[in-house]
Amino acid sequence: MNTDLSWMLDSALEMPGALHAVLISADGLPMSRTAELGRDSAERVAAAMSGVQSLSRSLGFFCDDDGLQWRQTLVEFDGGWVFLVSAGPGAYLAVAASPEVDMADITFRMQQLVGQLGKELSTPPREGIGHRP
Repeated sequence: MNTDLSWMLDSALEMPGALHAVLISADGLPMSRTAELGRDSAERVAAAMSGVQSLSRSLGFFCDDDGLQWRQTLVEFDGGWVFLVSAGPGAYLAVAASPEVDMADITFRMQQLVGQLGKELSTPPREGIGHRP
């Protein structure tokens, strides 16, 4: 799991009502998570959210256009919300929040975070680190 991205995810929790965040790979594996979310929970969330985004993507036709691109899925519970957004090619960002969260603010913050994560995820790995000629 990428701990370098954890500090970025933790910044998503700086607003009232935000609880947890997980960065998920397209194949359903956690790439990073906020500090207070355990590894087992992050793995369960990643697997479930991978399925949720897959189902969500298949519903574009329901809006009378098969070519629509999925952007976000929102799941409401009687005790909170789960937001799922695309975080670039092959990645998704899931954030859990309490019922009191400002939905517009958290969605905006998630989009900002996706922009930052996109830069980090698209940076090519440095070559030659640790190798001796």
